[in-house]
Amino acid sequence: MSTEQTAIKTTYFSLATNVLLAAVKGLAGFFGNSYALIADAIESTTDIFSSLLVLFGLKYANKPADKNHPYGHGRIEPLITFIVVGFLITSATIIAYESIQNIGTPHELPKAWTLAVLGAIIVWKEISFQIVNRKSKETNSSSLKAEAWHHRSDAITSITAFVGISIALIFGKGYESADDWAALFASAFILYNSYLIFRPALGEIMDENVYDDLIKEIREISLTVNGVLGTEKCFIRKAGLNYHVDLHAIVNADISVKAGHDIAHQLKDTLREKLPQLGHVLIHVEPA
Repeated sequence: MSTEQTAIKTTYFSLATNVLLAAVKGLAGFFGNSYALIADAIESTTDIFSSLLVLFGLKYANKPADKNHPYGHGRIEPLITFIVVGFLITSATIIAYESIQNIGTPHELPKAWTLAVLGAIIVWKEISFQIVNRKSKETNSSSLKAEAWHHRSDAITSITAFVGISIALIFGKGYESADDWAALFASAFILYNSYLIFRPALGEIMDENVYDDLIKEIREISLTVNGVLGTEKCFIRKAGLNYHVDLHAIVNADISVKAGHDIAHQLKDTLREKLPQLGHVLIHVEPA
């Protein structure tokens, strides 16, 4: 299975999870008198839309290069990530506002059975995070990484809800707002995660050259190609699931232009064979 197919299949799994849990949390929060659970359901609902966006982004990024997009369509990925972050910030703002409103409003204690629901949600969301995060590393997908952190932030908000409801139930009357404080804390955590997701995507859009491990690997593989004496500049920029490389290769100054050209092609083919995550590879020949 290709990296693109893996990423798309993982997004379908994520989407199905978010639809199911949004319904479970919403119903449990409504019938169990828990705003923390309702806040959790709001986040899961925004996650449904973000999953759909990620799915669209991955499918669009998978389109082949064309005349107007010679480097492919991979840049759609960080753009989708920005929109997903916008969804997260919006949901965090709504949760914070409603929590503050509810803290000063008398209401019933949450139902004890909501803790069992939350316990199951926490376990499943952490499993979902581990699955999607592993796939994001396999596919080098920034939007899939954002999707994974949605699951982790969902697990954390569920933990805060669990703690808030537990405090309210243990201490009883007068502590009903513990549930709302938990939701408020969860909104702050969502905002923090939004920054963690946004920053790498911004770096991708700005062509940050921050792939030292990959550069080291490229230099080592280059030296195995017959005729390559060394390497100089090596710049990498990420677009979607691929890394585009500009590499200066040092060759013997006394060989012909054709020989240098052949070495460059051999180097390019070797790099793309050994490192399938590479997209365009531009080799500039430097005389020793």
